[in-house]
Amino acid sequence: MTLLITIIAAIAATIVWYMNEERDAYRLGTLSLIYWGASLMWFMDFVFEYAELKADYFVQEFADILNDSLLGVAVVALGLIAWLVILLIKDPKGVFNKKFMK
Repeated sequence: MTLLITIIAAIAATIVWYMNEERDAYRLGTLSLIYWGASLMWFMDFVFEYAELKADYFVQEFADILNDSLLGVAVVALGLIAWLVILLIKDPKGVFNKKFMK
């Protein structure tokens, strides 16, 4: 579930980045790369875990699925927080610079 949630977030961020005319203004490409990196990490985790468990990988209890889902949501939220921190530091529109320099 973690892989699925991060791939959905990566696809959504990529679509928003591609459809936005001001691609560089809000650093949406950075958000997209954060999610694609997380998706790649979870894909590699899937590959190694599947190699170890084989078909048993797909037999999970509800508690395991719920834990994986919560982890996926936490990863997406942490990616958003990291993107917001980058956005605040770079301040592409100069909003914070104008507010604090007065």
